[in-house]
Amino acid sequence: MHRRDFLKGASLSAASFMIVPRYVLGGRGFTAPSDMVNVAAIGAGGMGAGNMSNLVSQNIVALADVDWNRVKESVSDDNRAELRKKYEQAKWYKDFREMLDKHKDIDAVVVATPDHFHAVAANTAMKMGKHVYVQKPLTHSVNEARTLLKTAKDTGVVTQMGNQGHSSDDARRINEWIQAGVIGPVREVHVWTNRPIWPQGIPRPQKSVDLPKDLGWDNAAVRDRITKAISTDPKMPKDLAWDIFLGPGPKRDYHPVYHPFNWRGWADWGVGALGDMGAHLIDHPYWALDLTYPETVNATSTPWGGQGDDLATYPLSTTVHYGFPKRGTMPAVNMHWYDGGLMPPRPEHLPDEVKLDPTGGVIFVGENGILMNETYGANPTIYPESLRSEAEKVPQKYTRIKGGRDAHEMNWIRAIKGEEKASSPFEYACKLTETMLLGVVALHTPGQMLRYDGEKMAFTNNDEANKYLKRDYRQGWSLA
Repeated sequence: MHRRDFLKGASLSAASFMIVPRYVLGGRGFTAPSDMVNVAAIGAGGMGAGNMSNLVSQNIVALADVDWNRVKESVSDDNRAELRKKYEQAKWYKDFREMLDKHKDIDAVVVATPDHFHAVAANTAMKMGKHVYVQKPLTHSVNEARTLLKTAKDTGVVTQMGNQGHSSDDARRINEWIQAGVIGPVREVHVWTNRPIWPQGIPRPQKSVDLPKDLGWDNAAVRDRITKAISTDPKMPKDLAWDIFLGPGPKRDYHPVYHPFNWRGWADWGVGALGDMGAHLIDHPYWALDLTYPETVNATSTPWGGQGDDLATYPLSTTVHYGFPKRGTMPAVNMHWYDGGLMPPRPEHLPDEVKLDPTGGVIFVGENGILMNETYGANPTIYPESLRSEAEKVPQKYTRIKGGRDAHEMNWIRAIKGEEKASSPFEYACKLTETMLLGVVALHTPGQMLRYDGEKMAFTNNDEANKYLKRDYRQGWSLA
């Protein structure tokens, strides 16, 4: 039943009782379980369209996107006919601020913009009493993660980060096996990904450019494409609201090497491979081992892209090493991150015939064996095989999410209605995001050990690194 039909029917009831507004009954942003949720999107194409495809059972009332052509391309597939119909019925905006100001009936907002825009959009929506689903990574800086954590707590809205693997049955089984001690105490974890699959380590667009030979782009066709892209004389696409795309980021001239998708590798808007995939990979050891803020972080990498002090794009390949303290009876943990084609060493208990997945994965190294899983926590497997019989006896401890990974968005909706708890709320996701971003900060101080005080949100031995924990906003934009 639609909200308007319910209210209409109630007004005709012979009981003639007073209808109390839902915000009085349940506080700001409350939605009665009998209602469908009025959902809006900030960033409605690309990943945003994917998220909204899983929410077509709800009322999609408004969309905000700087590139309407990109949105139309995202829903052109026949498989998204239902979403396309919903989008046609919704009100479209270029600027999310105008959308939130004009549409008072919005209950919940999906934020699926480039990373630099997440915090501003989500914080604004939460302060207006809107529940928020924000794509990973939650923020572009550590300070922004702290701000979202506080706002979520202050407003009491229902939050969710878009790391869908967190809702999978496999993720919960990993937790149960690790916490039952099947492989013994874990002191070492290795995490890797094949990202970036977008250009990194390249300079800003120029009239003409000659890429260095040691960038690592062995494929001649890829090198030619990148060379052409960053030396093209750009022409602004029709209907692209570029100034709004820039948002709180620095002023830059439009160029097709920035938008769409490639923004992930540019420091102005994205946070590279670690920020992109850490939420799908670091998530599982972070959760299973009950980790919190690391005490130490250090990183090494190939060169950044750019000239002089302008670190324009992230390095093509990086390694980051985190040191986490003891937690109760659990020992300290060293976690190692690898990207850009780098892989971890083969663990002792892995049979010779078993290959490491080159696209990404996680290895928990325990005293008695190892647990290995793929990206999103998929297909957890224990070695040596002799431990698997013990693993099969471990009872379920974690509640399974109805629909699993594919229902991550609907888990958020059901949480808004009070039917279940959100799988990856900001209470958890902000700390995970901060840990990921500390590794990005460490890329600015290669080879140096950074000692971190999580309570103070500060490095205690490197003032230079502290300036990368937050960023300056362009005039007219703020988190206030």
